[in-house]
Amino acid sequence: MNRTTLFVDVILPLPVPGLFTYRVPYELNDSVACWKRVVIQFGKKKIYTAIIVNIHEIPPKNYAVKYILSVLDTNPIMNQLQYKFWQWIAEYYMCEPGEVMNVAIPTAFKLASESKIVLNPGFDGDVEELNEKEYLVVDALDIQKKLTLTEVENIIEQKKVIPVIKGLIEKNIVLVEEELKERYKPKKETFLQLSEEYHDENKMQELFNRLEKRAFKQLEVLMAFISLSNFGSGKIRDVKQAYLTKQQKFSPGVIKSLVDKGVLLSFSKTISRLGSFDQTALPEDIELSNDQSETLDQIKSSFSKKNVVLLHGVTSSGKTELYIKLIKENLEQGKQVLYLLPEIALTTQIINRLRKYFGNQVGVYHSRYNENERVEIWNNVLNNKINKSKYQIILGPRSALYLPYSDLGLVIVDEEHDYSYKQFSPAPRYNARDAAIYLAGKHNANVLLGSATPSIESYYNTKNGKYELVELNKRFGDIQLPEILVADIKKETRQKTMKSHFSSLLLDHVSEALKNKEQVILFQNRRGFSLRIECDTCNWMPECKNCDVTLIYHKHNNQLKCHYCGYSRRVPERCDSCGSTHLHMKGFGTEKVEDELQILYPDARIRRMDLDTTRSKNAYQSIINDFEEQRIEILVGTQMVTKGLDFDNVSIVGILNADNMLSYPDFRSYERSFQLMAQVSGRAGRKKKRGKVIIQSYNPYHSAIRDVIEHNYKSMYSSQILERRNFKYPPFYRLINLSLKHKDPRLLNEASREFAIMLREILGKRVLGPEYPLISRIKNLYIKNVLIKLERDEKLKDQKENILKTIDRFKGESSYKSVRVIIDVDPI
Repeated sequence: MNRTTLFVDVILPLPVPGLFTYRVPYELNDSVACWKRVVIQFGKKKIYTAIIVNIHEIPPKNYAVKYILSVLDTNPIMNQLQYKFWQWIAEYYMCEPGEVMNVAIPTAFKLASESKIVLNPGFDGDVEELNEKEYLVVDALDIQKKLTLTEVENIIEQKKVIPVIKGLIEKNIVLVEEELKERYKPKKETFLQLSEEYHDENKMQELFNRLEKRAFKQLEVLMAFISLSNFGSGKIRDVKQAYLTKQQKFSPGVIKSLVDKGVLLSFSKTISRLGSFDQTALPEDIELSNDQSETLDQIKSSFSKKNVVLLHGVTSSGKTELYIKLIKENLEQGKQVLYLLPEIALTTQIINRLRKYFGNQVGVYHSRYNENERVEIWNNVLNNKINKSKYQIILGPRSALYLPYSDLGLVIVDEEHDYSYKQFSPAPRYNARDAAIYLAGKHNANVLLGSATPSIESYYNTKNGKYELVELNKRFGDIQLPEILVADIKKETRQKTMKSHFSSLLLDHVSEALKNKEQVILFQNRRGFSLRIECDTCNWMPECKNCDVTLIYHKHNNQLKCHYCGYSRRVPERCDSCGSTHLHMKGFGTEKVEDELQILYPDARIRRMDLDTTRSKNAYQSIINDFEEQRIEILVGTQMVTKGLDFDNVSIVGILNADNMLSYPDFRSYERSFQLMAQVSGRAGRKKKRGKVIIQSYNPYHSAIRDVIEHNYKSMYSSQILERRNFKYPPFYRLINLSLKHKDPRLLNEASREFAIMLREILGKRVLGPEYPLISRIKNLYIKNVLIKLERDEKLKDQKENILKTIDRFKGESSYKSVRVIIDVDPI
């Protein structure tokens, strides 16, 4: 046994600063290694999974060191590059490394609970060497089976119970319960194999003769096994026992008889939960147009100058085919590829395309996968150097950034403008696009940002030489960009040609599309049935009891619901304020659009795609497949339908309310409105003929709508970049938003005022606020925001450190300790 006194520095999945040092018991000296998980006690009663960052022999000076309780892994679960990425995320986005760890590693890798102990199944009952306290614990476990630390305290009548429990662990008498209940379990299945003796055809014939006379059922099983195992072909396959019992309906008892006789061998094999996918085509089979070939050459040439390239390609220009060609080149060099998408919904279509060309080399990682599936993908990426054929390409939303890559060659950020790449809660509040660029830099990899409507920040970076720009301005097959028409809602309302929320222009085109057996997409960026219920007498509206918002009506369960905290109530029959029964629904969401379309087009097949209809794991795929196969004629959706989806038969796209987006009080509202309208317009007329887009608006001559009609991104960019320069917004300045939260509005007002004064002492006029946001109370916490605008220069790191010191000084004030401060760097 190695008797060196070792210490480990570990990172915990908690919002606490720095690393924590623990001592290694001698018997675990040979088991510890950097990047392995260990079980440690943190605080008096909590047990957590921590990850070893350093191993050394220097004891801490300021506190008594605790021992690690056990080592969970045989091999490390992450790598050094990954940890450096975590450190950068924590530093840039002003959070703790433990918060990064908490979102980075799969839930199945984490244990966190009040410690419970159980008897070791191998304990033989010998209690002669136990002291009095240890005996009391073991005696209690005989009766109760498991004990919490609090219960152990009461049994032995002392507060310091860890030394007693540690002694029992070392004597192999008790175990921490989580050691028995490791969350991740490999999936195993029973397989059957033909005994070597019966590979000889003569022996097999003799066996047939015996079984035919005495055990005909066993003969049937054997015949089925031989058929499935390719007996006689030179290479005999193993056969799943479940296939014989479930598919062929054979009795497990009959199979067991053949195993007992030594004819078949039964064994357990670890299998993948993720299935197997065959490659059905080669990337070389893709024929690029002349424009695509020129663009591909430009991208490769640009990578020799800068490692970040922005591909500005119009919708349906064939960007995905270019991605596939670049992926192939990186795979041939033995590199890994990360393909980021803003929404899980988009993975459904893209995964099918990539698997067609790369088969099992493609892995998908997102939150709809269960714990065990996510760990399996994690382990495959971690062991990439050993198993090059599996998961060289990872496809997923922002969480896919955190996998343990060892040799990235290319990172593709598709729809790079999309604000779904931004994590809003909990910390770290990172932007996956920006984080991907840093991660690629650590691997010396190239980054390709792709979009038909690039973010103003990314396009600006190409103008000032930070990124390279490549443009693809023609649709594949020379199909024209869609014709965009605007329905003037004000005019149609005056002329009484509106039917509910649909203009006559839109309905005429929808009817024509359905008559021609074509499909329609309708976009409304609000889910639910009605946005509010209002009393005609006194204008009272039902509000959430926890948040400062009105409740939204959902027809499918006849409930009023808050989309911020989940609070719900039944629909009132009378006004809570004046008692009037004259209550009416105002505004509309996707559920109401779907409902009214069923009345207007009773024979049409209509479906809705929003958060309410896509909560289950395969819901996206089901809706998208049905739409692709034309089992759906009209698809109603929120912004999910705007993002990169490719449907051959869509001829009409309708935007039901452009004004909601344009009137939102945010400096990015013009840019976002343009992007959403341009993106959803791009779903029309992608393959066969030119499509049409109908935009409904009260202000049809708004400059953003004009830019969309003319497909003029550069006009939008020119107007917005000038405003942002004048008013000190990104990309010329960096923003940091500090949200203060408390349940007492009076204390919050006082605290936020004092906090802003502290910040102005070091940052002066760069500090704006405090101000209430649009929604000033969520989940019973009042909110006030302080916005900081910082120049883009080398002093950014120092300024962030000053802000953190100010926050610490603010929290040091006893009156304000209960006020939460939320930091959001580069808010969107």
